[in-house]
Amino acid sequence: MKKSEIVQGTEKEFMEVFKQLCVSRSSWQVWADLMSAMACSLSNVMDRTPEHYEAREKEYEECIRRLGSVEVPAKIAGIIVMALENNPDQDFLGEMFMKLNLGNHWKGQFFTPYSVCEAMAKISCGDLENQIREKGYISICDPACGAGATLIAAANNMKSTQYNFQNHAVFVGQDIDRVAGMMCYIQLSLIGCPGYVCIGNTLTNPLTGHVLFPQEKEGQELWYTPMFQSEIWEYRKIFERMKLMCGTATTKKTVEKERFYMFFDFEKKEVTYGRKEIGTGI
Repeated sequence: MKKSEIVQGTEKEFMEVFKQLCVSRSSWQVWADLMSAMACSLSNVMDRTPEHYEAREKEYEECIRRLGSVEVPAKIAGIIVMALENNPDQDFLGEMFMKLNLGNHWKGQFFTPYSVCEAMAKISCGDLENQIREKGYISICDPACGAGATLIAAANNMKSTQYNFQNHAVFVGQDIDRVAGMMCYIQLSLIGCPGYVCIGNTLTNPLTGHVLFPQEKEGQELWYTPMFQSEIWEYRKIFERMKLMCGTATTKKTVEKERFYMFFDFEKKEVTYGRKEIGTGI
């Protein structure tokens, strides 16, 4: 490979290659297809559930067809990977998005500068080490994640602790805009954050369920990062399911051990209150 062809992962390099795809299509159309193609290729490495895999494989093929070929998109993907490899402590896609003037003004899109996200992460995360010692892991959620700057900042903030964020944190993002959600998913996946991104309206259709077992509802798309499907997190999910099962049994015994009642005696014309022991049912 010639020296000039070696991927550097710079903003200038990204812009030059990106413009090659914008000859006959708008920059917004090209960007949307690039993000979808990258997200689908990352998802389908690990997530083989039929309802996800088949639809995303088809979407990837359609995006590449519209982009003309796989060569230039692959080069752009390499630039993004190298940019985050050189400096994972940044919101690379968010910066490129804003520099290309792709902000969606009718949805109020303006990605928060990464320096502000760093400060927010340090303020909101608190004493991470104590939280992790108590539970084994923490969950960090951004209900309007955009390109994921706040979640990325939180991951980098954890590097100052004794705990590896890849093993002890779940990163959860949700955004109503699909392209923004794809950007977040790509960046979380590439820097190795375990977690997932939900495409959907946080106000009217928020994520529900246990943080390790989110429920994908109608009107939502869940995109699981490759790291969230690694062995350590699969074991953690099994352990949490066992805890939940044991916790359910314990709660049932406690609730059904005794029952309060109210009885009205029509002859005495008075109400009697009390409680009685009943079987546990377990």
